[in-house]
Amino acid sequence: MWWLLWLIAPLLVLFCSLDVWYFLRVAAVLLRAWFQPQIRDITAEQTLTGWVSPHDIDMCHMNNARYLRECDFARLSLYIRNGVFKGLRALKASMVVGATTIRYRRALCIGEGFELRSRIVTWDDKAFYLEQRFVSTKDGLVCAVMYCKQSIIRSSPDKIMQHLCKRKVDCPEFPEDLQHWVNFISASSQALRAESGLEEKSK
Repeated sequence: MWWLLWLIAPLLVLFCSLDVWYFLRVAAVLLRAWFQPQIRDITAEQTLTGWVSPHDIDMCHMNNARYLRECDFARLSLYIRNGVFKGLRALKASMVVGATTIRYRRALCIGEGFELRSRIVTWDDKAFYLEQRFVSTKDGLVCAVMYCKQSIIRSSPDKIMQHLCKRKVDCPEFPEDLQHWVNFISASSQALRAESGLEEKSK
């Protein structure tokens, strides 16, 4: 009996202090991506399937924050399969999320299946820009769309592309809606710099 308590107590502490399911999900995504075929086209779309579990919901539909978490998992899989992580390691670089925006079009309800379709749309001298779509398997409706700016540190998207493709790669043109979003990010950054006095200090 005592051995059972000694086993259960550490597990309770672990589950209370850490989001254990998150780390288990990360491990599952890594293993799955590792054993899937590599994607040769870096800008190719990749699809992950999922469903809305009771753990994901509030008021019987997927919690807003869960969409962003699912997008994290999908980007992790995408970068493993298309070689971007390999390029980052080779160039001793890293990446961080610089900005995200998501548009919710229709709720994904408990038990509903979905496809999360992710792709690198384009890039500039500092970041990759991705689009991620939640598509219901029930009726094919795009339920949510997210844009993500993935900033590269100690390198650049161009260097990563050259490393992976062994040649200079021209970046695709920015779609109009994505360009509007990038302009918003730039304007917001300039306004915050001015608000904090950084613009005056740099002159």
